[in-house]
Amino acid sequence: MDREIKPYVLKRPAEDTAPAKLSLDYAKELNPQQLAAVTAGDGPSLVIAGAGSGKTRTLVYRVAYLIDKGIDPATILLVTFTRKSSQEMLHRAGLLIGVRSERVFGGTFHSVANALLRRYGRPIGLEPGFTILDRSDSEDLINLLRAQLGLNEKDKRFPRKGTIAEIFSKCENTLQPLDEIVLGEFAHFSQHLEALDKLKRAYEGAKKQRQLLDYDDLLVKLRELLSQDEGASR
Repeated sequence: MDREIKPYVLKRPAEDTAPAKLSLDYAKELNPQQLAAVTAGDGPSLVIAGAGSGKTRTLVYRVAYLIDKGIDPATILLVTFTRKSSQEMLHRAGLLIGVRSERVFGGTFHSVANALLRRYGRPIGLEPGFTILDRSDSEDLINLLRAQLGLNEKDKRFPRKGTIAEIFSKCENTLQPLDEIVLGEFAHFSQHLEALDKLKRAYEGAKKQRQLLDYDDLLVKLRELLSQDEGASR
């Protein structure tokens, strides 16, 4: 009697679905609210926290947790308002998780924008060697252009260079047109609105021609880059 021949099928070994072993006991180190923020899953999370609630601690443990879960540290971006706080958080993350945290990209909003624009800014017309203007530089350029346009010959009520720089900065930071800023917050200069508009256009043109960015431009240009270049936003 012939034996029944059964087909021999090669199968892949079952994947290990066990969760990665974490090096820290996060539940022990954090309160329930902090733990929820630290261990949040994929996608954006909005965490609203008041003073003394452990915001810095939570961010530090969040960085450590992501690395612990196997996320490539080089794909983690930690952005803060001051250089000191950024350095402190990265240092504290290193104490928790070790040298792996050294590959995390961290800094202030402006320093991160500067680094990304120098690396990826060509699609929006920026060369890597662009120059950054501090507030004093911006005011001096405004003053030079004001003289070239003959606006320094206007009456004494024409705004000073510092005030003009403040007006231009508010336009960029609030994404509002010049006339709304002037009429809403600097109404006593409303008779100079046409001249200020002319000066603002000259200021923007001079910066573009000379590859100059002021502090506001760093954020505005990064926003422009991320919205226009899919490669840079990955």
